[in-house]
Amino acid sequence: MSEPKEEFNKHNYSADSIQALEGMEHVRMRPSMYIGDVGTRGLHHLVYEVVDNSIDEALAGHCNNITVTINEDNSITTEDDGRGIPVDLHKKEGVSALEVVMTKIGAGGKFDKDSYKVSGGLHGVGVSCVNALSEHLRATVYRGGKVWEQEYERGKPLYPVKQIGETDKRGTTVTFKPDSTIFTQTLEYSYDTLASRLRELAYLNKGITVHLVDKRSKKDDGTFEGETFHSEEGLKEFIRFLDGNREPLMKDVIAFEGEKNGVPVEVAMVYNTSYAENLHSYVNNINTHEGGTHLSGFRRGLTMTLKKYADESGLLKNLKFEIAGDDFREGLTAIISVKVQEPQFEGQTKTKLGNREVSASVSQAVSEMLTDYLEEHPDDAKIIVQKVILAAQARHAAQKAREMVQRKTVMSIGGLPGKLSDCSEQDPAKCEVFLVEGDSAGGTAKQGRDRAFQAILPLRGKILNVEKAMTHKVFENEEIKNIFTALGVTIGTEEDSKALNLSKLRYHKVVIMCDADIDGSHIATLILTFFFRYMKELIEAGHIYIATPPLYLIRKGAKKQYAWSDKERDEIIEDFGDGAKIQRYKGLGEMNAEQLWDTTMNPEFRTMRLVQIDNGTEADRIFSMLMGDEVPPRREFIEKNAIYANIDA
Repeated sequence: MSEPKEEFNKHNYSADSIQALEGMEHVRMRPSMYIGDVGTRGLHHLVYEVVDNSIDEALAGHCNNITVTINEDNSITTEDDGRGIPVDLHKKEGVSALEVVMTKIGAGGKFDKDSYKVSGGLHGVGVSCVNALSEHLRATVYRGGKVWEQEYERGKPLYPVKQIGETDKRGTTVTFKPDSTIFTQTLEYSYDTLASRLRELAYLNKGITVHLVDKRSKKDDGTFEGETFHSEEGLKEFIRFLDGNREPLMKDVIAFEGEKNGVPVEVAMVYNTSYAENLHSYVNNINTHEGGTHLSGFRRGLTMTLKKYADESGLLKNLKFEIAGDDFREGLTAIISVKVQEPQFEGQTKTKLGNREVSASVSQAVSEMLTDYLEEHPDDAKIIVQKVILAAQARHAAQKAREMVQRKTVMSIGGLPGKLSDCSEQDPAKCEVFLVEGDSAGGTAKQGRDRAFQAILPLRGKILNVEKAMTHKVFENEEIKNIFTALGVTIGTEEDSKALNLSKLRYHKVVIMCDADIDGSHIATLILTFFFRYMKELIEAGHIYIATPPLYLIRKGAKKQYAWSDKERDEIIEDFGDGAKIQRYKGLGEMNAEQLWDTTMNPEFRTMRLVQIDNGTEADRIFSMLMGDEVPPRREFIEKNAIYANIDA
């Protein structure tokens, strides 16, 4: 482990650096206001809040190593080798600064500009929020040659901060156990979810080392499962990781970093043979999946610079139409990371940057750095311009297909797809549409539905794999045209031809309902890929669901019960005793209308999974791997996750 960097901040990080902004009375009463929700996402957010403190120390140059441990009881321990939270008396509060940090919402060095220039964390509520939502938390500080400790129950100190020993190390260790009375859905941490975020942090903060240890899983040699994340090249390595399943058009990643108007800007980008645009943006390590001013600045800088270069190169002289902004981003994967001292977030999920001054800073930085790169790498520059020209030609073909979709969509009810069985309810908030695989299952679903608010759209076979298709082929596809038309959404504005207008969305629940077998899973994945690439706004707004039909029907005499898993099936058989008969449903068509309604469509009894994007960059990587051209990474993924899959003979 490398030694922490020497403190270079001219200001001392002491108790006076800690500012308490407000109490935390509301946290336990309304936890969702502070961490988003009290489901799986909120549970993992607790870890991120604690890790953000350590990342802040790293950003300030005082921390090199961070370790996150999932303990056997699903409690979490985070350790860092930073300066250690101050423990001396806080003048205003009259108690140790450590207690202030742990028990006051908004208290922390990140609110004192002398302690941290920038800091991560979306909500800024810090570790005190984690403390309030934990049944037990222990904070141990190694600072000034001494070890200090304090424990809490549901945010309340059990005793004053006390010295428990001496040490030659420094840093902060926090162990917490989430409160089961608040996180009632689950208390189990996902290794993959934490690994994905910690890997992301290592790429975004090059030079630091982040360890993840899972004490719930022991290897044959007696050690625990775990990974170490470290990146010397930062975003350049991040791009290679994200784009590992796509074929690059150039030998190396274009990467640059600099500072404009006091805003540090870091960008990495590469062009590939795909037709998708994949832009991932970050502010102070937060994934701003709704974009914002930094993303607008990147697009403007990229477009202006490439257009100027293409015009001057003479490569556009035979082109009969104008190049559009989208053409410069087809097949582009890019990561934009900025550090902003006082970020202003807006948008539906507060992940859209609103600081106007950042746009010009990013645009200038990208323009200057990309101009230099193109001049120094003429071969790459030519490849990019040729890709842009092909994209422009394809866009013209796609425009005609898109206009066809638009015309059908804006027509009256008579313009709806012939196979759509619509509902009578006119309020979209009360309506739901089931995308059903095949006419047979579609027929059963039509008979079993509640016609008042449930619509059925049967899809013929497997829809187009949009991951491998050119844009105009997507819009020409009959099944995809039917989905657009049935939903009533429109696509395309002059500013961004991929923008989706949800104002005329006809159903607020769009339910993917496929067979519970391998083919059904593949069709569901194809549909999800389409939504992710072309209708991501529907997912982000919480409109996409997956139906979960049962796998088995168990009967014995007059008794019958459905099972959604092998474990549930075995428990029912044991309960029923000898003579139980098992029916395995391999397709929706094997159920009659009443059974399909009872198990899968009736809002009172059904189970539906809401599709959410927890990590946009990881979702992008998984979709490109599962649906792209590269076979080896897909095989490796399937082998690793086969334990979770239902594989039919």
